[in-house]
Amino acid sequence: MASRARVRAPELIGRGGWLNTGGNDLTLADLRGRIVILDFWTFCCVNCLHVLDELRELEEKHRDTVVIVGVHSPKFVHEAEHQAVVDAVERYEVHHPVLDDPELATWKQYAVRAWPTLVVIDPEGYVVAQHAGEGHAHALETLVARLEADHAAKGTLRRGDAPYVPPEPVPTELRFPGKALRLPGGTFLVSDTTRHQLVELAADGESVVRRIGAGERGLHDGPSERARFSEPQGLAPLPDGTVAVADTVNHALRRFDPATGEVTTLAGTGRQWWQGSRTEGPAREVDLSSPWDLAWFAGRLWIAMAGVHQLWTYDPEAGTVRAAAGTTNEGLVDGPAEQAWFAQPSGLAAAGDRLWVADSETSAVRYVERDPQGAADGFVVRTAVGTGLFDFGHRDGAADQALLQHPLGVTALPDGSVAISDTYNHALRRYDPATGEVSTLATDLREPSGAVLADGDIVVVESARHRLTRLRLPEEAVRVESVAHRTQRAATDIAPGTLRLDVVFQAPDGQKLDTRYGPSTRLLISSTPPELLAGGDGAGTDLSRELVLTAGVTEGVLHVSAMAASCDDDPSNEYPACHMHQQDWGVPVRVTEGGATRLPLVLAGMDG
Repeated sequence: MASRARVRAPELIGRGGWLNTGGNDLTLADLRGRIVILDFWTFCCVNCLHVLDELRELEEKHRDTVVIVGVHSPKFVHEAEHQAVVDAVERYEVHHPVLDDPELATWKQYAVRAWPTLVVIDPEGYVVAQHAGEGHAHALETLVARLEADHAAKGTLRRGDAPYVPPEPVPTELRFPGKALRLPGGTFLVSDTTRHQLVELAADGESVVRRIGAGERGLHDGPSERARFSEPQGLAPLPDGTVAVADTVNHALRRFDPATGEVTTLAGTGRQWWQGSRTEGPAREVDLSSPWDLAWFAGRLWIAMAGVHQLWTYDPEAGTVRAAAGTTNEGLVDGPAEQAWFAQPSGLAAAGDRLWVADSETSAVRYVERDPQGAADGFVVRTAVGTGLFDFGHRDGAADQALLQHPLGVTALPDGSVAISDTYNHALRRYDPATGEVSTLATDLREPSGAVLADGDIVVVESARHRLTRLRLPEEAVRVESVAHRTQRAATDIAPGTLRLDVVFQAPDGQKLDTRYGPSTRLLISSTPPELLAGGDGAGTDLSRELVLTAGVTEGVLHVSAMAASCDDDPSNEYPACHMHQQDWGVPVRVTEGGATRLPLVLAGMDG
């Protein structure tokens, strides 16, 4: 990339104020002399959560020269609530200052288009790099080392403590629990996500029987007091009487034996799955990506693989895993399982011949069933409630008109209907396949993330109230006022006719494009509604594309998925390390005379 004029970083502004600073507001002037990395994130986004984990090592290694600032930029209405951001910062152990920017003011100042996006500011206050998506830890480490050396030599680097001030801890038995399972003896097993443990509660749902796990991040097997998890979520019984655990941030599937207290690893390597990795094979040799929930269905354990927008299966007899549904593209597309699109599937529940799925980012409830027209072991994906990535709200009624907001859990009910943990609406909803109706069972729950049946009641995991809440299933639903929302990001005005879309990618310093096995880039484009594009959609290897807009269609969303592979450019290294850069964008557009004729999206870029 050619050298450009230096760009002064815009000031950090946000009506929600600052978190993790001890009540102090920060300005870029306060951070002058330090390398600042702005992390534009939102807590619903699993890719953003991946980046939080990628940044932990860099944050620790360069704590006296680097200040990471999270800029929380909401997608959903609930994410614009200040207390929800406070909760998320604690839930995900964010140990750096966070600017709550509910109106996307700083997002707009930096012309950000996607979650997550990282912007690097040098010690003199100039923007030097921008990266969209995840997988940039190596490039950031290289850039930080170069900036440290350059600015130490210039005398413009200032070392010192970061402005991070941790909040006071709050004593509760559970802290942001994720999912729950009722054990055969009537007790409850709960994933105590933020404390990296499992907790067994007595039948009252309150009294602690025992804790499983040392309470610190890690991937260690062994007895319950020494085993370690990292933000565990889903739980499911296995046929042998043990419990499978979705160990989300460890990208692993674990097993807990209630009889012995022993914890072992069933699947995963501890490494995150990337494009090009294996999608089937021996369970302990295949990488996984943020498994979020589990359910036994059709003779095997199904895994909601939120990190790659797929469903996988684990076969305990063969000891293997495989991708079973989803293409890794993010969106809502039904059809044969291998062609379907999901968006962060986060809840599973098996009921008869259907596997129900809470597809959180599309605010949808989907289901998997055997394909009546396919092969004997083939499955098909269908949608019961929900329309896509950008439509959400709280509306009861016919399923094709009903709206949810980022549901994380589904629970099969005895009458064949499904309870929905409608997380960002703080509600428990119900979908009845017999009538095609959606109703509301309960409101005023705080971020419900799962539920389990118990003696005619339903016990809800109120994640943001740090407790289980027992509810009587009412005979009739409680009606609530309908509310509909669309994602608040402003639409990009584009001109009618032809639009040139360019994904900007430059291999980071010290790397080059990996062309050893053919093209190193991939670009996939689609739209909602499909009629928006008359041409230019589909897959290809060129990161630039001419899109033809359909006359008469005036608005919609462009869905863009880009990937690029690069390798370390060191001729002396026979086996250079290789890196994958990938990002999905959903760009709301409005077709209008005088609009833009070119749409640039930055996958990775750096000033020369």
